[in-house]
Amino acid sequence: MIRVPADAENAHSSSVESCPSLRDVHSINPTQLMARIESYEGREKKGISDVRRTFCLFVTFDLLFITLLWIIELNVKGGIETTLEKEVLHYDYSSSYFDIFLLAVFRFKVLILAYAMCRLRHWWAIAFTTAVTSAFLLAKVIISQLFSQGAFGYVLPIISFILAWIETWFLDFKVLPQEAEEENRFLIAQDASERTALLHPGVLSDGQFYSPPESVAGSSDEDSEEKQDSEKPIV
Repeated sequence: MIRVPADAENAHSSSVESCPSLRDVHSINPTQLMARIESYEGREKKGISDVRRTFCLFVTFDLLFITLLWIIELNVKGGIETTLEKEVLHYDYSSSYFDIFLLAVFRFKVLILAYAMCRLRHWWAIAFTTAVTSAFLLAKVIISQLFSQGAFGYVLPIISFILAWIETWFLDFKVLPQEAEEENRFLIAQDASERTALLHPGVLSDGQFYSPPESVAGSSDEDSEEKQDSEKPIV
């Protein structure tokens, strides 16, 4: 008896386990395959996946949360109108929080345009916004005098920095891999349905079957004997 090496067995088991989706797809019946394909096509018609919609909601939350904190900061400093005029009309890089609000608006516009309207399936847009946000906030913290203005000198830059990197993590580790996996499952299910259609083209109609008329029992023997008698020569 030939003994299979352990390495070969491990390689075979790993190769089998690496394609669970293909085995699962071929194990279901054609009705389930068609239902799964229709569900995937329905998702494509919606235009945007659920996980991408969640990402867009989080980007909107980023803008609204930074705006809320900035409005609170304007009230704390002595009234919205007075502080707004000071931070916007008389903008000072070293003491104003208006640029952090504009940075949140910049992230919102770029990410919604790229991943909601254009439905981009690449990470370059989120990488660009995160790089710009990180560089700007680091420079502002080092050069400006925000830390001397109380708690908001710490809160706004830190929260803006954290939200930008959470958006990057969510897109890179959740949105893009899940959409790629759903697309692969759709292609595998579609390929399996095509193979199933070739193997089972459909139920044959009644006209495609032919059954010869039943012969009467014993008639075949009598016919053969009569034929032999007729073929005998007459003396």
